[in-house]
Amino acid sequence: MGDCESMAPQLEGEENLIAAAKHIVRALGSNKNLTKDVKKILADLGSQLSTMATIDDEGVEGLKSGIEEHLSVVEEKIMSWETDESMIWDSGPDEAFEYLSAVDEARKLIQGLENRCLNGEDEKELLRRAHDVLQLAMQRLEEEFKYLLVQHRQPFEPEHMSFRSSEDDGVDVGSMVSFGDESFEESARRDSVSRTSEECIIDLVHPDVIHDLKCIANSMFMSNYDHECRQAYVIVRKDALDECLFDLEIEKFSIEDVLKMEWGTLNSKIKRWVRAMKVFVRRYLASEKWLCDQIFSELGSANFVCFVEAAKAPMLQLLNFAEAISIGPHQPEKLVRFLDMYEVLADLLLDIDALFPDEAGSSVKVEYHEVLKRLADSVRATLVEFKNAVATNTSTNPFAGGGIHHLTRYVMNYLRLLVDYKDTLNLLLKNDGSVPVLLSPDSSPSTEDESTSNDFSGGVSAMTLHLQSLTSILEANLHEKSKLYRDASLQHFFLMNNIHYMAQKVKNSELRVIFGDKWIRKHNWKFQQHAMDYERATWSTVLSFLKDESNSSNSSISRTLLKERLRSFYVAFEEVYRMQTAWLIPDVQLREDLRISTSLKVIQAYRTFVGRQMYHIGEKHIRYNADEMQDYLLDLFEGSQKSLHNPHRR
Repeated sequence: MGDCESMAPQLEGEENLIAAAKHIVRALGSNKNLTKDVKKILADLGSQLSTMATIDDEGVEGLKSGIEEHLSVVEEKIMSWETDESMIWDSGPDEAFEYLSAVDEARKLIQGLENRCLNGEDEKELLRRAHDVLQLAMQRLEEEFKYLLVQHRQPFEPEHMSFRSSEDDGVDVGSMVSFGDESFEESARRDSVSRTSEECIIDLVHPDVIHDLKCIANSMFMSNYDHECRQAYVIVRKDALDECLFDLEIEKFSIEDVLKMEWGTLNSKIKRWVRAMKVFVRRYLASEKWLCDQIFSELGSANFVCFVEAAKAPMLQLLNFAEAISIGPHQPEKLVRFLDMYEVLADLLLDIDALFPDEAGSSVKVEYHEVLKRLADSVRATLVEFKNAVATNTSTNPFAGGGIHHLTRYVMNYLRLLVDYKDTLNLLLKNDGSVPVLLSPDSSPSTEDESTSNDFSGGVSAMTLHLQSLTSILEANLHEKSKLYRDASLQHFFLMNNIHYMAQKVKNSELRVIFGDKWIRKHNWKFQQHAMDYERATWSTVLSFLKDESNSSNSSISRTLLKERLRSFYVAFEEVYRMQTAWLIPDVQLREDLRISTSLKVIQAYRTFVGRQMYHIGEKHIRYNADEMQDYLLDLFEGSQKSLHNPHRR
C-alpha cells in the first residue's frame, strides 16, 4: 500500500510536466519564421510527448487496477469473519494480528483514495467500498472488544462482602420514647473497615488480554470510531460496577423509599453503606481507573472520559442514598449514623477529587461535596434536637425505687459513643459547614490528660462545651424528676444514684478526656452531698428517738418515756426497712458505702442507747440486738421490698 500511495503524486507530477511541454511546443510551432529543421525538431518532440502521455494514461489505469485488487484482498479477509460465528481473539494471536492488519490496510486505502482528486465514478466507487469494509470491520472489533471485557472479567471479592450475617435488620439503636436501652451502646457502635484493605489495586480484567484490548481501542480510534469504542467500554464496565454494588449488598432506593423505611431497617442499610463506600471507592473505582489507564493511555483523554461515564451512575446511586438520609428527620438515635456517613465521605474526599478531577467529572464531585455539607448540617441539627429532647423529657410518675433513670443511662451512653467522633464533632461544632472538613486517616485518640479537652488555641473545645451543656440539661431535668417524690430522702437518694452514675461513666471511659478531672471532682462532691442529705433526711428522725433527754432516770415516768422512745424507734426503723429495701442502688460499691455509713451511725446510736438504758427499759422490750440490726441494714437498697416479722415484737 505504501508504493501505491507514493506512486500517485509522482504520476500526477509527470502528467503536469508533459502537458506543459506540449503547450510550449504548440506555441513555438505557430511561429511562421521557423526554419524547416526547427519545425522538424518541434514535430518530433510533440510526437514523443504524445507517446509519453499515452503511456502515462496506461499507468494510471494500472494503478486503479492495483488499488481495486488490494481492496478486494482486504475485503475478502474482513468478510471471511462475517460468516464465522466464532470470535477472532479465541482463534489465536495470529488470526487477531492478521485481522488488525487487514483493518489497517483498509484504513490506508481510504486515506490514499481521499488524497487523490476523485473525478471518475470508478474511483468514487472504490472509496465507498473501502468505507463499507472498514465499517464492517469496526462493528466486528466493537463486538470483540465487548467480548474480551466480559469474558475475561475477574471476580471482585471484597473481604467485607457478607454483611448480612453479622447484622439484624430489625435492630433499633434506641429512641427518645424509651431512654436508656443498654443495647443502644452495642448496636450503635461505629463500624470500621481497615484502610489498608481498601487501597489495593486489583485486576478487574485478566492481564493477559489488556494488550489485545489496547490494540482494538487504538485501531478503532485511528479509524475515527472512537465514540463507538468508548460507548462499548462504558456499557460493559457500568454493568460490572452495578454488579459490584450488588455484591456489596447496596440496593437501589428512591429518596421516597428511604424516607418511608423503619429506623431499624434503615440503620442496617446505613451501616452497610458505610462499609461499602470505602471498599467501592478505594478498591473498585481505583482499580477501574487503573484499567482505563491501561487500555486508553495512548489515546488522549479517553481514559478519563470512559472512567467517568462508567462510574458516574453508581456513584450517584450511593450519594442519592446519603442525600435521602440527610433530608430525613433528625432524631437523636440517628446521630451516630450521620457521623459515620459524614466521616466516610470526608475521609474519601481526596480520593474522589483525584478520581474525578476535570470538567467531565465535575457533576460527581459537586454532588459529593453537596451531600457532605448536608450531612454536616444534619449532625448539627440532630445535636440540637437531642438537647431539646433531653430538656423536654417529662415524667408524670416518680421513677420506681429511686434508681438510675432511663434518661440518665441513655444520655451518658450516648455521650460515650460520641467520644469516637471527637475530632469530627470539634470541627463541625465550630465550623459553619460552608467548607467540608477533611479528616486525617492517622487521627488517633489523645492521651488521658485534662488538657486534651482544649482546642489548639488553648480554650475549651467546642465538643467539651457541647457535652457539658448536655449534662447540665440532664441534671436540671433530673432535679425536676426528683420533685415527683413526696419523700425528701428519696429525692436525695434518686439524685445521688443518677449523679453518681454520670460521674462514673465519665471517670471510667474516654469521656474523662473530654470532661476533665475538675468536672469529675465536682460531680463526686455532688453525689456525696446528696448521700449525706439522704442520711440526714432518713435517719435524723429515727435516731432522735434514741437520745436520752431525761433528767430523772430513776422515776417511773422516765422509764415509761424511754420505753416509748425505744418502741417508736423500732416502728420508725421497721418502716424504713420496709420502704428502703425496695429502693435500689445499682452500683455495688455505692450501695456498700452507703450501707456502711448508715450502719455506723445507726448501730452506734442503738448500742449506746441500749447499753445505757437496759436497766430502766428491761430486756423483754429489746426486739433486736445490734448484730441483727446490722444484718437488717444490709438488706437495704436491693430493690426488693421486705418486712420485719420479729416473734418478740410487742
